[in-house]
Amino acid sequence: MILRKIHAGSCRAWLSRVSSRQEPCFFSSSVPSQPVPPLAQTLQAYLRALEPLLPPEEINHTRRMVQEFGMPGGLGAKLQMGLERRARSTKNWIAPWWVQWAYLESRQPLPVHSNPAISLPRRDYNGWRSQLLFASKLIAAVLDFKAKINTGQLPVDDLRGKPLCMELYPLLFSSCRIPGPKHDYIAHYGRSRRSPTHITVVRNYQFFQLEVYNSDGSRMTESQIHSQLLRIRSQSWKTDKEPMGILTSEHRHTWGQAYNRLLKDKLNKESVRLIETGLFSLCLDSPVMRISDEKYASRKAAQILHGGGTFSNSGNRWFDKTLQFVVGEDGSWGLLYEQATAEGPPIATLLDHILEYCEKPDPKRAPLVPLPMPKKLYFHIDREIKRDIEHAKQNLDILINDLDVNVFNFKRFGKELPKQHKLSPHSFIQIALQLAYYRVHNEACASCDIVSQRMFRGGRTEYIRSPTNQTLKFILAFNDPSVSREAKLQLFREAVDTYAALTQQALQGHGIDSHLLGLKLQAIEEGLSVPKIFMDTAYGLATHWKLRTGQVPANTDSVMCFGPLVPDGYAVCYNPQADHVHFSITAFNCCEETHAETLAVTLKDTLCQLQELLQPTV
Repeated sequence: MILRKIHAGSCRAWLSRVSSRQEPCFFSSSVPSQPVPPLAQTLQAYLRALEPLLPPEEINHTRRMVQEFGMPGGLGAKLQMGLERRARSTKNWIAPWWVQWAYLESRQPLPVHSNPAISLPRRDYNGWRSQLLFASKLIAAVLDFKAKINTGQLPVDDLRGKPLCMELYPLLFSSCRIPGPKHDYIAHYGRSRRSPTHITVVRNYQFFQLEVYNSDGSRMTESQIHSQLLRIRSQSWKTDKEPMGILTSEHRHTWGQAYNRLLKDKLNKESVRLIETGLFSLCLDSPVMRISDEKYASRKAAQILHGGGTFSNSGNRWFDKTLQFVVGEDGSWGLLYEQATAEGPPIATLLDHILEYCEKPDPKRAPLVPLPMPKKLYFHIDREIKRDIEHAKQNLDILINDLDVNVFNFKRFGKELPKQHKLSPHSFIQIALQLAYYRVHNEACASCDIVSQRMFRGGRTEYIRSPTNQTLKFILAFNDPSVSREAKLQLFREAVDTYAALTQQALQGHGIDSHLLGLKLQAIEEGLSVPKIFMDTAYGLATHWKLRTGQVPANTDSVMCFGPLVPDGYAVCYNPQADHVHFSITAFNCCEETHAETLAVTLKDTLCQLQELLQPTV
């Protein structure tokens, strides 16, 4: 996590672009407001989180700084009062700041660094005819999901029987991130009086506006959509068209400048607006190069994540778009999403609906009405824009070549094994990741695990920090032959249970990082200097997340994939099923110390050894 300055009122600036009209049924008074955790509790938890990472003398220095910040009547108490006032007067005291700081203020490119991809099991087809049939079904499924949102028929998500905030669902459609010079903003067009009725289809770098509703407001049938996709295919043979979508892969400041140049032309402005306002985008990709079955899963995930490069399908993306569905000629498919608006659990619900819908036959016959030709979007490309595209192509290929992606299915056991031993599967995997990292690098590192805050009104995400003291004790004992198996097992249970307790705290709104961020931004809001605890080297070290992790459980064998947060780090995502676990691991090739494959091999071995610890075979 990089410290970024947020100016007072900057959140209001981007939020003001979003219409405030409410969609039906998605505000529930039964979802409580997010609490502001007690200051002393957060500061104590922060110091505990630092202990496994820092030597004692540095901890003592930081402890004195934290004690001064948290003393009664001190700066921390003053800022805490400001946050509590904010909580009383806003829907959610931290979510707008979190979105602004974590996403919209970031200047890094969206592919790899920000947008997560979900790769799904390959469909049983090969060839463009089946590709278009499946794409038609997928579009119909997404429109059906949107109809359930609009009519209030989508069941409310819950966690252990408690309802979750559903406000993100309507925002998934007709929304787009817009680049700005200092920060981006979100434009949401789905709440206007005349909501958009089209999607964007892109094939061979060429964009099309495809209307998906009939003139009477009814949704197009699958066969209608299919006939339109055939028309699009006939209009999008390989040409010398420039890959305009590549521009959206640039550094945000660079893209913001190019965006302003692009929109000076009336034709370009109209084409860009149609992409931005569309319900979602469909990317019709050429096949993923197949080397071996073992590496195909990794290549497939990488293809969804970034398009495979400028000579492959990267020109078939508009990375600012909230929802992009990718359907390949070879049966590969998945979803890429922009996370300032969307996040994992609602996306998983959407994908579950698509898969369920795809099992059903086409419910409607196509009405015998002539359909308007899909509109091809044209761009006027001058010398400056041509130069912008060439630079973007070079930079994206460098980024793609730098990313190492390793996707695998661990088949030895799944979430049922930890459950049999009364251990949290999520916490079990987290301790395994810490142990695997230590075995590769011979050190512990600052790690963050992403957890949802949707149990609160307007809630987004929070980080769970690791390793804990209990995890480090277990790691050090694990490879020590003088420690008995029984002692190791006890230490392992303590590590897993401690992590499960941290998860539960975060789910109750008592995580550390949202609160620390809020205190820092409250100081800026009040025109004060950034408090010293945030300028401390310990804070910088503890937020240099070398291990970025996320569990995205789904009802299918999907796997999420995203890039590391820091150049010398990893990103690990996993989807635990009953008897297997899907993993994706990414690292950057530019760092000589990190290797995705090495961590993957070590993680598999570590999981097998932990199984042996729980269920010894001898």
